[in-house]
Amino acid sequence: MEGFLRDCKSGIQNNHGGEEFHVVLGNEACDLDSMVSAITLAYYLAKTSSSKNIVFVPVLNIPRQDFPLRTESAFFLKENCLPEALLIFRDEIDLGGLYEAGQLVLSLVDHNVLPRADSFMEDVVTEVIDHHIVDRSPSRNCRVTAELVGSCTTLVAEKILREAPHILDPQVASMLRDAIVLDCVNMAPAAGKVTPKDTEYVIILESKFPDLPPRGAVFDSLQNAKFNVSGLTTDQMLRKDLKVLVGLDIRLAISAIYMDIEEFLQRKDMEDELQDFCQRHHYNVIVAMAIAFTSAEPRRQIAVYSLQGVLRAMVSNVLEQATSPDLELSPITHHSCSHVTAYSQGNTVASRKKVLPILKDFFKKRDSEESSGRPMQSFQGAEDCKGHPEFMDRHVEYNSEMSERHGDPEEQLDNLDVCGGDEIKGKGFGAGFSRQMEAGLEEDNSFPPTPMNSLVEGCPLDRGLPKLTAEAILERINRITVVNSEVNSTTGSQ
Repeated sequence: MEGFLRDCKSGIQNNHGGEEFHVVLGNEACDLDSMVSAITLAYYLAKTSSSKNIVFVPVLNIPRQDFPLRTESAFFLKENCLPEALLIFRDEIDLGGLYEAGQLVLSLVDHNVLPRADSFMEDVVTEVIDHHIVDRSPSRNCRVTAELVGSCTTLVAEKILREAPHILDPQVASMLRDAIVLDCVNMAPAAGKVTPKDTEYVIILESKFPDLPPRGAVFDSLQNAKFNVSGLTTDQMLRKDLKVLVGLDIRLAISAIYMDIEEFLQRKDMEDELQDFCQRHHYNVIVAMAIAFTSAEPRRQIAVYSLQGVLRAMVSNVLEQATSPDLELSPITHHSCSHVTAYSQGNTVASRKKVLPILKDFFKKRDSEESSGRPMQSFQGAEDCKGHPEFMDRHVEYNSEMSERHGDPEEQLDNLDVCGGDEIKGKGFGAGFSRQMEAGLEEDNSFPPTPMNSLVEGCPLDRGLPKLTAEAILERINRITVVNSEVNSTTGSQ
């Protein structure tokens, strides 16, 4: 595998215009599932291709500078003896240039539609392997493998084991098995993510390579790495699992923090770093939702930061007065940040997924008051954001580290993708429903989105299995049937 990645890097650096580049592109969340799917599928394609003029390249769909936010992925590479320097990130390959030169072919893994900014390359997408609901239109030129399994890596493993099992070695098998185990919450049925196919291919890989480490130990180490923020700067900690709400004169960042809030606020120069974070990213208020584990139960806390005292007091009051759910907040006074209001949160089930609607309702109410002609408090600092295009949109939610489509880390607490929440059935089930439930709130990615199997938006284990109506299940089955029939028809015509 290391030799393959080294050849990919060399191929990109020594492009003289004579080769075709077949890029396997992961999603913008760039979680472990997406990374492993991209690398192993590109490896399979390279090992099974007879062409000498095609360079197969896995591309991680984030800038290299954001990779440290994927703490579990960085840990995973070290465990599998793969140098991070050999990976190719989105800012290290000119996909647009290759497309214009007629040198580009694309395969998509862990997503099935190119984002708006990349949609001009849609005509060179020849294959999709994904475990989300299919949003793309059928095409004779694109082969689609889509199934609502727990991990996209499961579908890649199935392809390799069926078509080229000889390319497997202990390293590749470990990569495949470990990614599935993490994404499927250690294959625990109670987490609501694992499907029979996920279990089937984990068992096959383990039977072929019986010396693989115990899956429980692998899951624990990767899960611990996911929430290990000890090596991150304050800016990185705030961006690791970030969502943004935008109103008329408020741009609010809500971040999941994986440490005790008092310890977080005691970091050196914290007040200056919070102010710098707001100025750099055009925010005028931060809501930091901290989660830490002192025992079997999570400990949750909230901190509200803003240089504008009226704004800080208003957001704090909204959270204090919330009843759906009641956050059960009690003040924390022993910290040194003068522009922060901090609380202990008695309701430990109320993850960020539960707090977001409270803040969204607050934004809607303020805009409604303005449209009805009532006076509305304005905040100094909004002027600084008027030139920022995102600031002009109302009620807009932006996601970091992995968008709502891809999930976020608090979710594995829910997803035990860091603040996941209600989509405990996994990416395929949650993503389609989350878009319907956003009540018109748009979303975009300011930073790489957080994967959906995370421990922080209310672990799947917190609430048991999701309640699905017969109509919803039938609708999903119908969509899968339509996709399969279209794919089979296309394949038969070829």
